[in-house]
Amino acid sequence: MLNTSICDTLVGLSVYYLGLFDVQEGFPSRNGTYHVLPSLLGVNIMTFLFAQFDRYFAVCHPFAYTRFVTRGVIISTNVYCWFHVYVLLLIQNFLPLSKAVQMYVFGIVSLQFIVLTKVVMTIKLYVIARYQLEKDPPSAERENNKESLRIIIFVVISFLVLWCPSFVNIVLRLIVGRGLVFRNEATNLFAIMARLNAVCTPAVYLWGSPALREATVRTVWGRVCPRCRRRVVPSPVKGTSKGRPTKIH
Repeated sequence: MLNTSICDTLVGLSVYYLGLFDVQEGFPSRNGTYHVLPSLLGVNIMTFLFAQFDRYFAVCHPFAYTRFVTRGVIISTNVYCWFHVYVLLLIQNFLPLSKAVQMYVFGIVSLQFIVLTKVVMTIKLYVIARYQLEKDPPSAERENNKESLRIIIFVVISFLVLWCPSFVNIVLRLIVGRGLVFRNEATNLFAIMARLNAVCTPAVYLWGSPALREATVRTVWGRVCPRCRRRVVPSPVKGTSKGRPTKIH
């Protein structure tokens, strides 16, 4: 969640850049960012893909998951997403133009395979959420897994719906030589749809996770509005045991 939220925040800030300048990414580019801003998409896609595999192993192989997948592994995976994408981008920017174009096309084709994998994993996770979790005995861990699966599935579906038109248009332009050409990125209808994902993803996280909503109110809004913090922080109440959380009205 943190990794994708950072990406979405940076994508939102990049909208200001695209709106102020006549930006056209690609080969040749015009007032471009050397593909730094579009590469945020790659970080998001890799993060979603690893998140899907994470939830799959957490539900299907819980004993191996708790043994091998630690906090350090998760942090390293998130860092690797940024490292992988921007190291390849750095190499691409230093290559001759002809080789850079070939590498760019290869990256777009690889992206389609990753998206296809995400679709297959989404279907697989839906089947798991519907059948296998129902067989587990009721527990807090079971509810946590179901909640995580629902969030990941919904986020990936919204991601695919908003990004697929842009994917199809790019493939048509690169491979077939046809497709819609826009004057700049700010007037690109498909790019505008894709950037809506930056708003949808955090909203889905907050909507689908009560624990995240509570943590957000406590750690974020609690610093801005002390009254909000007092409404969720455990405190003794008359007629209740010491330390019991107060009811949020």
